Amino acid sequence: MSDDLKKGLEGVLVTESGLSVIDGDAGELVYRGYTIEDLANGASYEEVLYLLWYGHLPDGDELDAFASEMATEREVDEAVLATVRAMAEADENPMAALRTAVSMLSGFDPAPEDADPTDEDVNLARGRRITAKIPTIIAAFTRIRNGDDPVAPREDLGHAENFLYMLNDEVPDDVLADVFDQALVLHADHGINASTFSAMVTASTLSDLHSAVTAAIGTLKGPLHGGANQDVMEMLKEVDDAEQDPLDWVKTALDEGRRVSGFGHRVYNVKDPRAKILGERSKELGEAAGSLKWYEMSTTIEEYLMDEKGLAPNVDFYSASTYYQMGIPIDIYTPIFAMSRVGGWVAHVVEYIEDNRLIRPRARYTGPDPEETTFVPLSER
Repeated sequence: MSDDLKKGLEGVLVTESGLSVIDGDAGELVYRGYTIEDLANGASYEEVLYLLWYGHLPDGDELDAFASEMATEREVDEAVLATVRAMAEADENPMAALRTAVSMLSGFDPAPEDADPTDEDVNLARGRRITAKIPTIIAAFTRIRNGDDPVAPREDLGHAENFLYMLNDEVPDDVLADVFDQALVLHADHGINASTFSAMVTASTLSDLHSAVTAAIGTLKGPLHGGANQDVMEMLKEVDDAEQDPLDWVKTALDEGRRVSGFGHRVYNVKDPRAKILGERSKELGEAAGSLKWYEMSTTIEEYLMDEKGLAPNVDFYSASTYYQMGIPIDIYTPIFAMSRVGGWVAHVVEYIEDNRLIRPRARYTGPDPEETTFVPLSER
């Protein structure tokens, strides 16, 4: 057993996976053999879920059946909604609210609590229900917080389209629905990232899928993982509110030692391929609205950091302005990340427990030497 210390487990292989692969030097992302560009431009989120969960792209009949099953699972029990309401009225953090609500879902899941945690059919059915209900939870929380009543889900709308409908009480136009669906595809999986690993660690104990997803949501909540897209938009708004030239702003920020959100990645050494796709969608939305302000601000910052610091943008950098131009509240960007990434979490859990081994790393001990310490009874201390 090697005693080499790998902080953050960087570069450590913990499993084999057929789900997704990243080439950080070439800037490539692949889901089960398909490039992210082909999937983002040609497949719906439901198709990508099917691909991740069942290993192949569905034909028309398979997709219709799968999408229909997903749609029938969207409603959330009133007890869960009551808790969501209480958290919204208490101004709870949206990710904390989502974490709590998803944990509650297990109490109303039709699969028995003592169901075999390695049963693939049970886990995929649970995963389908969790994935279908997360958008309902996020939309209800957001609306209640804003003083509006929740909007019940519709079964005749796609996954992305239905979320925007529940959020705004209005069926989105085709462009908005397509852009949002594409964003969900782009975020669906990304190798053994922190939240995916968290889900796998939990599942490796043979705990249930609700526990694994809840753990993953808690991990995604951290600003070093899922919270960066919110930070990016708050940064762009800071530049705009100050009416400052973005180039001057980024130079000043770097001089002050500030970290510019949305740049750099533990895996990519070049521009994130997902950022390329969302950058184009951000531009399209700006053109449709008659203002390229957010896109041009973003590209100015990107070009400077690329040229001067060799830093490339990640997916968070352009998802921020894309969501903002769609009218999505900034503080639910990370819950939306969870709404997409749950597909990858479920897929990795199902894959890992096919040949499960409890994940149990070690630490190098740096504490006192027992030969140099003497135990003193409490009465003598």
